[in-house]
Amino acid sequence: LVDAAYEKRSVAISSNLHPSGFDELMPKTLATATVDRLLHHAHVCQTSGDSVRLTQALAGRGVNPLA
Repeated sequence: LVDAAYEKRSVAISSNLHPSGFDELMPKTLATATVDRLLHHAHVCQTSGDSVRLTQALAGRGVNPLA
């Protein structure tokens, strides 16, 4: 997907995994190529703070599909 869209289309990715950890998900050579293509010409928006979903889950207020 990333290779097919590279320099042709916009791609938005959201992850709680830092790009240096992508080799935990796929072989290192594939992870390196993927991160290279994702970050070339990229605008990286890094956020910080506590996870609202994790806070709610730990408090016993998980997702309510009927809400």
